[in-house]
Amino acid sequence: MNKVLATAGEAVALIPAGATILMGGFGLCGIPENLIAALHARGTKDLTVISNNAGVDEFGIGVLLRSRQVRKMISTYVGENKEFERQYLSGEIEVELVPQGTFSERIRAGGAGIGGFFTPTAYGTIVAEGKETRVIDGKPYVLESPIRADFAFVRAWKGDRAGNLVYRRTARNFNPVMATAGIVTIAEVEHLVEPGAIDPDHVITPGIYVKHVVRGLKYENRIEKRTVRT
Repeated sequence: MNKVLATAGEAVALIPAGATILMGGFGLCGIPENLIAALHARGTKDLTVISNNAGVDEFGIGVLLRSRQVRKMISTYVGENKEFERQYLSGEIEVELVPQGTFSERIRAGGAGIGGFFTPTAYGTIVAEGKETRVIDGKPYVLESPIRADFAFVRAWKGDRAGNLVYRRTARNFNPVMATAGIVTIAEVEHLVEPGAIDPDHVITPGIYVKHVVRGLKYENRIEKRTVRT
């Protein structure tokens, strides 16, 4: 079984206008750099992007926002992206802000086939408006729906041709849970190996969740905020 595509360009050619895409990463850590760059180059528009945040203006998802390829963002905060903030405040982009824990659990529920879950987070706020609420053991809860997407872009440190993936340290972040919630999951891997080269006990995302694998050829691995001692 060989799920490897030749290039990131070949992978994003599968993405139609109007698609919904889960994109792994936290800020600039663990983002699928090659897939995002290829999608930007292709110019596919009217996208709904589901990601923790949009990173910075000139890199990662920020380039898709600047080129106006994103119609809607589902994320946990606006973050350090001034263009995202500008489009949000001016009403040029649709934004659904979700509490971070709820965001993670909605994606996990989507991947697990769970129809919804109750959480106390956001009860009594505008986030809960229009949603079912319930009192359980004397505590109020809000019903949240699962998140699934047409595609998921994830980045792994190592992957084999069958789609088994291993992540590295904090670059793991949202990638494993998003890999389960995409109808078509495309994994960008830093190191492509043959099946059997990864110890089965070390596999984090089993290949059954992954439809396509792309070898990442170039990484900038930018640091969003560098802090040094004086």
